[in-house]
Amino acid sequence: MRIGELADATGTSARALRHYEQAGLISSERAANGYRLYDAATAVRVRNIRQLLDVGLTLDDARVFLPCLDGDVTAGPASEKGLRVAADRLAVLEARIAAQLAVRDRLATALRQATRPRAVDARAATVA
Repeated sequence: MRIGELADATGTSARALRHYEQAGLISSERAANGYRLYDAATAVRVRNIRQLLDVGLTLDDARVFLPCLDGDVTAGPASEKGLRVAADRLAVLEARIAAQLAVRDRLATALRQATRPRAVDARAATVA
């Protein structure tokens, strides 16, 4: 199947497929005209890659799962390496969320302080 057909079959873009190929997660053959040709089984692999990305893993993280990307990635027992990669990614995400929450709290505090009537302004309003 050509790249557009694979993109349609997996709900992803041709650009993403080229990126996955560059990352070494999928491979293709080249037709005489230079078009990429993918095996039909590549669709399963792409869907599994998308599933891993959707839960927050990166393409680098997905390399750990290469041995099981051609089947049901969730059916088999989890490997220690896969669990470690997922736990590490979760820790990174939690740290980012904590940092974003701290920024949000600082911004909310600054906004409250900026919109709170000042005592001097309140007294001037009562005198006028």
